[in-house]
Amino acid sequence: MEKISTSKAPAAIGPYSQAIKAGQFLFASGQIPINPATGEIEGNDITAQADLVCKNIGEILSAAGTDYEHVVKTTCFLADMGDFAAFNSVYEKYFTSKPARSCVAVKQLPKNVLCEVEITAYLA
Repeated sequence: MEKISTSKAPAAIGPYSQAIKAGQFLFASGQIPINPATGEIEGNDITAQADLVCKNIGEILSAAGTDYEHVVKTTCFLADMGDFAAFNSVYEKYFTSKPARSCVAVKQLPKNVLCEVEITAYLA
C-alpha cells in the first residue's frame, strides 16, 4: 500500500490519509469543500461547494497518476436531499464516465458543509 498526498487538495483534518493506493485501486477519503491554499471552507451553496469538492478530488486523482475517467465508484453525502438536483448538475460535469454511485442525506457533515464525496478508482 502507498499513501497518496498532495498540497493541491486539503490536508487530512484527522487521523487518515487523503488517499491510499492498494494494488490496482485508489481509495480516496471523503472530500469536503476546503480551499487547500487557505484551509477554509468555501462556497455558500451546494453548487459552489460541490464544484470545489470535485476539483479537490481531481487533484488527488492527478497525484495518483489517474483521472476522473478511472473512477469506478463514488459515495456522496448531502446535508439536504433537497440539494440532489443541484448537486447532480455539478457532479455530472466531472464524472462523465458515470461511475457506480451511492448518494445519501446525512444528519450532519464535518464543519457543517453541504456535501462530501469519496471515490474509488481503478489504476490500470
